[in-house]
Amino acid sequence: MVEVKPIIIEGHPFVAVSVQLPKTNLLAVASEKGYIMCGALDVALLNEKLRDRGIVAGRAVGVRTVEQLLEAPLESVTVAAEELGIKRGMKGKDALLKMR
Repeated sequence: MVEVKPIIIEGHPFVAVSVQLPKTNLLAVASEKGYIMCGALDVALLNEKLRDRGIVAGRAVGVRTVEQLLEAPLESVTVAAEELGIKRGMKGKDALLKMR
């Protein structure tokens, strides 16, 4: 099952996506500038092979719901995210607010 829904964080709109797959869920919350995602996100790939695209993204591990993704500390972030002031350890929702 795929669920796409709008969410509001401190008055700002974002889009949450949840994909239920066998034995796992893929989770992401996006703005127009970037996104945070569950552990399936390959930050190293984005930083190395796709660096020229300037993708703003962060990865949180061990999350099973969108709500957990918003509260979890980011385990890794892209170089482009760091340039916006997004840091490892920052809560997902705080990183999203820097992506608006």
